[in-house]
Amino acid sequence: MLPLMEEFYTIQGEGYHTGTAAYFIRIGGCDVGCHWCDVKESWNADLHPPTRSDLIIENARKYAETVVITGGEPLMWDMDYITKNLQSKNIKTHIETSGAYKLTGVWNWICLSPKKTKLPLKEIYRSANELKIIIYNKDDFRFAEQEAAKVKNSCALFLQPEWSNQEKMTPKIVDYVMKNPKWKISLQTHKYLNIP
Repeated sequence: MLPLMEEFYTIQGEGYHTGTAAYFIRIGGCDVGCHWCDVKESWNADLHPPTRSDLIIENARKYAETVVITGGEPLMWDMDYITKNLQSKNIKTHIETSGAYKLTGVWNWICLSPKKTKLPLKEIYRSANELKIIIYNKDDFRFAEQEAAKVKNSCALFLQPEWSNQEKMTPKIVDYVMKNPKWKISLQTHKYLNIP
């Protein structure tokens, strides 16, 4: 059973897999507490109905070859059962996580998006395929470099403007990436496309 906030089939809007179709499973519950979070309604797990993982898997099978499990913070819950069963049905499993909780589950892709308020556990850095840092202010560039120093060399590095501050920060991110080309820019393209 998982506290399911929502599930939907859409186009991946940000990060490495931008533009690809995926079935999103948003799990309720998060105590990381980002002040700029755009899904604060996900924070209280008690507001979202406990849902059988088998039912979520069956829904995903109707639509997609790739599932993205996000939140909230999905690693507050054990992801072993749902990911093993999705993969047994030839569905790729991706996660978007702050890394603040123990890594459970079997993953084809791990997007680590660390937050200053509750840093990732040390062991998740080695597993991350993608590091995505949200840029809200200038200090976030320092934080990005601090976090990039902890991941493996093959990890894709992304800087993403926080949506409410994107007009101010996007030009700064462009300048930063041009001076530091190990980074790429991630934009929330789903918001431009007006899709979930």
